[in-house]
Amino acid sequence: MAVLKTIGLCELGSLTGTKFGVSNWKLITQELIDRFASITKEDFPIHSDPVWSRDHSPFGKTIAQGFLTASLLVHLFRDVLNVDHNTYDYALNYGYDKLRMVSPVPVNSRIRGHFNSLDFHERRPGEFVQKIGVEIEIEDQKKPALIAEWLFLFILSKT
Repeated sequence: MAVLKTIGLCELGSLTGTKFGVSNWKLITQELIDRFASITKEDFPIHSDPVWSRDHSPFGKTIAQGFLTASLLVHLFRDVLNVDHNTYDYALNYGYDKLRMVSPVPVNSRIRGHFNSLDFHERRPGEFVQKIGVEIEIEDQKKPALIAEWLFLFILSKT
């Protein structure tokens, strides 16, 4: 089971170069895949049609959308690190320096996130960028589902 650590913004820099956590496992069900497809309109048969996927897909079953896996990063991250909201005014998901969907995630697989801090710096007064290395593991598979360099922007009040 993942251990949630709570730290202040000023402590983020001390994590640089360290692996700070591994999330809990998350089961990727057909219901989750279908709900994501309904919201994003990404309902290709390889994701939404188990019979078609069994008969035509090289995977023999449906697979999760790559962006579904990416969208679960916040959920998985919250298992391992909480930056105390009292130490900054607000934070934004700032994007990615790198995002690769390395392997498909088959339906009924479990995934979990491995997180490490790659960088933390003040980009301008009162604005801090944290770069997090992420690898999404698929249970019992050697290749990861996803690797990323994920960016957060923390803002301190200028008043």
